[in-house]
Amino acid sequence: MAVLDLLELPAALPAYAPLVGLDLGEKTIGVAVSDATRIVASPLELIRKVKFTDDAKALFKLMESRGAAGIVIGLPVNMDGTEGPRCQSSRAFARNILRLKDIPIAFWDERMSSMAINRMLIDEADMNRARRAEVVDKAAAGWILQGALDRLRNA
Repeated sequence: MAVLDLLELPAALPAYAPLVGLDLGEKTIGVAVSDATRIVASPLELIRKVKFTDDAKALFKLMESRGAAGIVIGLPVNMDGTEGPRCQSSRAFARNILRLKDIPIAFWDERMSSMAINRMLIDEADMNRARRAEVVDKAAAGWILQGALDRLRNA
């Protein structure tokens, strides 16, 4: 399997299998999961990065426990549409996942996801900085996955 265009992803998946969404940070991986009908995304967990093989094992274990059959990875495109080092890192993560497991993967432009989540957590949840740090990456993963699900539903 290769990295797919988002609109090609459903054809590579079983009919009723959830997707996971990933927000790849420097120290953590935020993980979200969809329902089986791929309508709603929910933040799930935070994987604290150790080394890639351990991180991948933790991800695969989460996916297996939820019956997830594919991955949507947030792609941190620059505001001007160019791809910088963080995009290269996200693409390398996808390639490395594919070396370990044959699984459908697609990217979703995550511009401003963390900023939107931080604003929501400050304005609506009145959350302090320490608590936001615990929540923002998995909430951003939910934001990323929900955006991809909405795009798939409206395609």
